Amino acid sequence: MISQQPYTVEQVAALLDLHPKTVRGYVRDGRLKAVRVGKQYRITREDLDAFAGYPVAPPAAETVRRTRHTEVSTVVRIDAVSPETMSRISTLGLASVGGREGGQRLQVQTEYDEERAVMRIVMIGGLADTTELLRIIQVLIEEGQ
Repeated sequence: MISQQPYTVEQVAALLDLHPKTVRGYVRDGRLKAVRVGKQYRITREDLDAFAGYPVAPPAAETVRRTRHTEVSTVVRIDAVSPETMSRISTLGLASVGGREGGQRLQVQTEYDEERAVMRIVMIGGLADTTELLRIIQVLIEEGQ
């Protein structure tokens, strides 16, 4: 069974021909099941089908191939980060894992609050790539001190 990436609120809104605010309202009301990742919601295909009224039938036991899958989701908060160090972490760190082949794609989002000098990095992906990016971030932080 091939696992599909979950949908964003905007993608679900486009599929259902609704406004994204309407979809967020359905999620908040509990009518549409979703998972919150950072500040955004993610909706699985199965949950979207159930919401839209499509029958959700479990796959036959003989057609399901069980393979081990691991995924990491983590948030890294770095305080007292200069804009220069933030830029280095964003550019060098993210570029080092950006072009991977095989395996699972590493999703990374960064945000920086210049007023508070706080950087936040959200990562979702495989164990090896996430671990490697965390090590790179650690090295870049230590160099920036």
